[in-house]
Amino acid sequence: MEKMIFLVDDNSSNLTSVEEVLSKQYRTIALASAPQMFEALEKFRPDLILLDVDMLEMSGFDAMKRLKKSGKYAEIPVIFLTGRNDTESEAYGIELGAVDFIMKPFSRPVLLNRIKNHLHIDEMIRERTAQLLERTEKLSRIQNGIVGTMADLVENRDQNTGGHIDRTTVYMKTLIEAMLAQGLYAEEINDWQVDTVVSSARLHDVGKIVIPDSILNKPGALTKEEFDIMKTHAIEGERIIKKTILRTGDSEFLQYAKVIAVSHHERWDGAGYPFGMKAAEIPLMGRIMAVIDVYDALVSDRPYKKAFPHEEAIKIITDAAGRHFDPQIAKVFVEIKKRIADLKAKLVS
Repeated sequence: MEKMIFLVDDNSSNLTSVEEVLSKQYRTIALASAPQMFEALEKFRPDLILLDVDMLEMSGFDAMKRLKKSGKYAEIPVIFLTGRNDTESEAYGIELGAVDFIMKPFSRPVLLNRIKNHLHIDEMIRERTAQLLERTEKLSRIQNGIVGTMADLVENRDQNTGGHIDRTTVYMKTLIEAMLAQGLYAEEINDWQVDTVVSSARLHDVGKIVIPDSILNKPGALTKEEFDIMKTHAIEGERIIKKTILRTGDSEFLQYAKVIAVSHHERWDGAGYPFGMKAAEIPLMGRIMAVIDVYDALVSDRPYKKAFPHEEAIKIITDAAGRHFDPQIAKVFVEIKKRIADLKAKLVS
């Protein structure tokens, strides 16, 4: 496919001479100013831009800064083709992100060879990037498949919590999005890969795989001794994920999963388990998971209780804000209760 090159220079004779050199090998678009270049970029994506420095409406250096700030155009390779012949200008142009700096009057063979080389390099980068993206997507599919299988193993053993993992995953993404919209803990959340956090939350109960069936599927309330055993699933979940990290290598996904697994039963007032952490000592992911985990348990049938209506579950969470739950997270959850109710209706239908 014929490569497209933008030629940007406010001197018409310069444009003509460059176009004569390149037009036999490339599709060229001649533009008399940087503003014209940005207008053309709305319609075309060139494979390379030849840009003059000294232009009246906008200098090539200023145009380069604008290109690099743009998510749409930042990756287009730029060569400065200019009458400037000082090393300071050349160094500054390269510092701004240009791939080359060619001085006028130019040598025809030099210009053609440099353009050919940079187009080849750019094509190689694009091919390698596409290959890396494909490999990353494949690894992500494998990761999600393994996670889904592990989560299903846990859920298939626990006859009391059918669909719990899928529902809490949806609620968690919705709650995090609402928190970000309100700026709540936004600085910390913006450092996360949110989709990875949400996916890793599917392993929050992975530790239940070691809990005996007689306790996990008991049709009535647990005794104190049985509940003490049930509580170990938080530590066991952390242990299982740590072993996975040792065997497969560290990753953000597994680190997120480990944090959520071990901390989602901690309470704001310090009365939770396994460590009795309180308030901001509890990782933010665990504090978020705590709200949605309890909500889903409240509105779901269990052998020892009927499901609470949505509004009653919301009242319980409201009353427990500042004791069981981070009060600010609970407040946001209550504010989006209509959205949660709509999701619940779809997820259980």
